[in-house]
Amino acid sequence: MERLQNILAKAGVASRRASAAMIEAGRVTADGIVILAPGERFDPSKCQIAVDGKPIPAMERKRTIMMYKPAGVLSAASDPFGGKTVVDIIRGKIPERLVPVGRLDKDSEGLILLSNDGDLALRLTHPRYGHEKTYIVKVAGRWSEEKLAALRSPAEMPDGYVTKGAKVRLLRAEANNTAVLEFKLGEGRKRQIRYTCSAAHLTVLSLKRIAIGRLYLPKEMRSGEWRDLSQEEIALLA
Repeated sequence: MERLQNILAKAGVASRRASAAMIEAGRVTADGIVILAPGERFDPSKCQIAVDGKPIPAMERKRTIMMYKPAGVLSAASDPFGGKTVVDIIRGKIPERLVPVGRLDKDSEGLILLSNDGDLALRLTHPRYGHEKTYIVKVAGRWSEEKLAALRSPAEMPDGYVTKGAKVRLLRAEANNTAVLEFKLGEGRKRQIRYTCSAAHLTVLSLKRIAIGRLYLPKEMRSGEWRDLSQEEIALLA
């Protein structure tokens, strides 16, 4: 069930403010009944909504998929330079128009969601909802406990923004001065992990997102694969 003015806006009739004005002017009906309250809720799949007697365009059903984004693929709907995007991976395979929810650096891999559900996208991208994102990061450089403290500290980004401290733990130290770390971020500023590691004199060798909130990338999913989220998985993102 959605507010009537939002239904009109999503159907491309007008902006939400203009849609509200149309409703208050008595121009909108639901199953033939004039509705005057923009906030009244309806299910557009179960009733016929019309403006000035003309039914509004059919709305796409809400759909959200998870994808194992390969490294080298852009998390965008299109690339002006002609590179491959996550939307290219699903192009022609599903009828709905899905867009990436948030971003994952081109050089990074792992879990990304694509959706046409605006409310879900807002919950996942706005910091106030507190959906932490979890990453597994392999780095090169001489390791010390002092570096772990540095990685957990606020970092200044190139634009001057100072991030909040990240949750970081060492998973294992490996040969040739390499280590595997787990990062948990509540902000997810562009290339935040890479800049944070660089400030600690560590070079990122690989970066993989494995979770968004309580939703984890399935261990059996391979790079480039995707599937629809179940209702139980969508509930994890509430």
